[in-house]
Amino acid sequence: MGSSFLPIKLIEVTSQRHFLKEHVRGLGVQERCVSPGESSGGVEWARGHRPAQVLVYLPTGEVVSSYNSLERILRGLGWERYYGGDPDLFQFHKSSSIDLISLPREFSKFTSIYMYDLVIKNPNIFHVRD
Repeated sequence: MGSSFLPIKLIEVTSQRHFLKEHVRGLGVQERCVSPGESSGGVEWARGHRPAQVLVYLPTGEVVSSYNSLERILRGLGWERYYGGDPDLFQFHKSSSIDLISLPREFSKFTSIYMYDLVIKNPNIFHVRD
């Protein structure tokens, strides 16, 4: 039972990621590949490797490497912490919007799906870099 569920879940995640990438491209956001020798913005990642994709704060070029830095950026953009939801999620809302940003509590589970959600809800502010 568990082995048949896992591929279905992976297909859903892949499909959602593809949809988000296409939606982001439709907003005019450019994708940029980073070559192996190129700088990762001075961020040192655990176990000596970088995640497959990183979230970049465009106004400063900062690579978001923790929830502390992301929360600081989001607060500056008018987002506030939302405590009324699921305790397993790190959530933000904006009083001028119906949007809710929901992120996994552990930063190690902050994947491209969540990054693209931030790009869509904050146009021209964030970029996902390979």
